[in-house]
Amino acid sequence: MGFIVYITKSIEIVIMKREFITPKIISQKCRYALRAIFELASRDQSDVTKISELAAAQNVPPRFLENILVELKQAGFVVSKRGNEGGYMLASPAEKLTVGQVIAFVQGNSGSNFAASDRDLKNGDYAFSQLWQRLNDAISNVYDKTTFAGLIEDESKATKDYVPNYVI
Repeated sequence: MGFIVYITKSIEIVIMKREFITPKIISQKCRYALRAIFELASRDQSDVTKISELAAAQNVPPRFLENILVELKQAGFVVSKRGNEGGYMLASPAEKLTVGQVIAFVQGNSGSNFAASDRDLKNGDYAFSQLWQRLNDAISNVYDKTTFAGLIEDESKATKDYVPNYVI
C-alpha cells in the first residue's frame, strides 16, 4: 500500500491511498506475464523494448521476466529481435490480445477442482461445486472479454486528470 500525491489542474493537492487488488487465484508468474504484455502494449508497437526496461517499468525481477518472455514468445504472444538493439514487442495488436488468453497459457485452463469419492460426499458438496463453477465461469468471462488495449484505455482514463507529484 502506498500514497500518491497528485496536483490537479486547479492546483489542489489530492492524496490518494492506493491499494490494488489482485485475485489470489492468479500466480505471481502470471501477474508478471500480464504486466509485461501490458507494458509492451502501452509502448509504440513498432519498437522493441529491452528486458531491463520492461523489468524496471513494472518492477519485475529481470531474470524471472526473461524466462517468462521466452515462454510468451514460444506461445506467439511476443516476438523478439536479437542484438544490441534487440528486445521484445507484441506479436499481435493489443486489441486482439485478451487477458484470458495469457492466463490460460501461463496457468492452464483450470476447471473445477471438485472431486470426491462417493464415500467422502457431504451434504452441500454438489451445491458448492456448482457455485464454484459459476464463479469460475464468471471470472473467465471477464478475463476473456478484457483486451490489453482496453486495460491501457482504463489506465489512461484513471490518470488523465492528474499529474503525479511525489514531493511532500
